[in-house]
Amino acid sequence: MKELFFDEALLPGGWARDVRIAIDAGGRIAAIEPDAAASADDERHACALPGMVNLHSHAFQRGMAGLAERRGASSDSFWTWREAMYRFVDAVGPEDVAAIAAQACVEMLEGGFTRLGEFHYLHHAPDGTPYADPACMAGAIAEAAGQTGIGLTLLPVFYAHAGFGGTTPGEGQRRFVHDIDGFARLLEASRSVLAGLPDAVLGLAPHSLRAVTPEELRELEALAGHGPVHIHIAEQMREVEDCLAWSGARPVEWLLDNARVDARWCLVHATHVTSGETLALARSGAVAGLCPVTEANLGDGIFPAAEFVAAGGRYGIGSDSNIAIDVAEELRLLEYGQRLTRRERNVMAAGADRSTGATLYRDALAGGAQALGVAAGLALGHAADIVSLDTAHPALVARRGDARIDAFVFAGGRGAIDCVWRRGEKVVAGGVHRDRARVRQRFVSTMERLLA
Repeated sequence: MKELFFDEALLPGGWARDVRIAIDAGGRIAAIEPDAAASADDERHACALPGMVNLHSHAFQRGMAGLAERRGASSDSFWTWREAMYRFVDAVGPEDVAAIAAQACVEMLEGGFTRLGEFHYLHHAPDGTPYADPACMAGAIAEAAGQTGIGLTLLPVFYAHAGFGGTTPGEGQRRFVHDIDGFARLLEASRSVLAGLPDAVLGLAPHSLRAVTPEELRELEALAGHGPVHIHIAEQMREVEDCLAWSGARPVEWLLDNARVDARWCLVHATHVTSGETLALARSGAVAGLCPVTEANLGDGIFPAAEFVAAGGRYGIGSDSNIAIDVAEELRLLEYGQRLTRRERNVMAAGADRSTGATLYRDALAGGAQALGVAAGLALGHAADIVSLDTAHPALVARRGDARIDAFVFAGGRGAIDCVWRRGEKVVAGGVHRDRARVRQRFVSTMERLLA
């Protein structure tokens, strides 16, 4: 039995002092004792937070971070960025994906994420030919998760069409495309890939309403069973306009009317929604998957998070394109987007004398855990996924309780993270992942070759 002692820890019921956490051989929390006396054998730290959940990532895109920041001949947009992404993946193979994903996972753990929801759509060989093992690329993601120690919810993506109404996929999408039978084989093979990872979860993801037909969506719902279901939705106004032209309804409106959307679902982005759609999405029980750093980078827009939360909606955060990976930055930009659109401060605190940083952290943890099909938080029986803060960091000095989270989110960022435990194993110490140097060297070699 491993025992950690924290001067202060954020438990489900709030902050507690002098907390001893016992971790069993399987990496789960076996006991939590507040107001304890430290023993000589305890590993001592100042401040414990539950590890954050990253509900939406495309790990391979870490390799193209910064490659689409040169202005084109006309105005740039998500759609021109997508063309750059298609060019980047042209030559990326399974070994490359494993190297890039491992680098992303190291940065996620160092940045405070302890579980990854991988929205995985890069399935086939560069010419579009399926690999002999349909889960070859999924195996590269699982390899990266296993090497770095991060928890994994794998979300294989079904992608069949280039636009609404079942239009033929484009050449740039050849590596993503499946039919239903082939996708069912991918799911089965992915179960085998995940078998060696502790507490791994398998869900699925219709890529978007652009990429699936209504008939395919119904078949995917059947394949999902009780697992998580994620979908990109209403990220861009062009998508909304195209959906209206195809169906007479907006994307979120159409999905809620035509699918059994419930607490298993995560609607990623949902950027462009009406007040009616916002209320209906909150009532559905689904999670809004928000990726503020990527949404800002791509010029998507800003989700009406304050209205959504006021209606009882749940949300989580994701690193999406992995242009930057930092729990604090995602939460900070989520709040700042609301401030800029509403011209107010402390919007997401949603109540008098409430901490904005702590509210963001607790809400994103709960929503993200729901979306990825896991339990989260420092509670009995849960995986011992823990982040300790460096209370000597200049931004955190002399803070306690929620004030420490405020300082972490709005002033300290990833530099204020000291250690990270995943299932009770310390994978980050002094802000550095235990395998950082080896993972980085492999990543550097991979990128030098891909970009030569």
